[in-house]
Amino acid sequence: MHELSVSRFIAAPTAKVWDVMANRQTEWWCPAPWRVEIAVQERRAGGRSVMTMHGPDGEMMPNEGIFLAWDEGRRFVTTDAVTGDFEPSGPFMIGIWEIAPEGDGTRYTASARHWTEEACEQHKAMGFEQGWTACAEQLAALCEAG
Repeated sequence: MHELSVSRFIAAPTAKVWDVMANRQTEWWCPAPWRVEIAVQERRAGGRSVMTMHGPDGEMMPNEGIFLAWDEGRRFVTTDAVTGDFEPSGPFMIGIWEIAPEGDGTRYTASARHWTEEACEQHKAMGFEQGWTACAEQLAALCEAG
């Protein structure tokens, strides 16, 4: 498996982390100063996920796919290999965002699984570690705030 991942301890209860992770994505999904607009989010296996990431210089990166899993309170999994009404797309990755209780807080892990080593290396070169770590930090800051 060609996987990249980031993990971070968040000093907040799992229920709070899930609430922020699932319901406040526009506040942590992209590394600032990027932002995301969510158009469709059908929170169930097979449900559509449509969003656009916007960069500070007018960049636009549309993302469309489906949820492979939505396990309330624990994880959600998406892929861009299928879009719309189960229409095949040029696959890049399967994304997995999950949380688990750990001590007096929560362990957050975000992973990207790729079909090929080449796609995995491309994602790494795009700044996967820095970008996904920045998102984890943004999520943690929201969860750990008062």
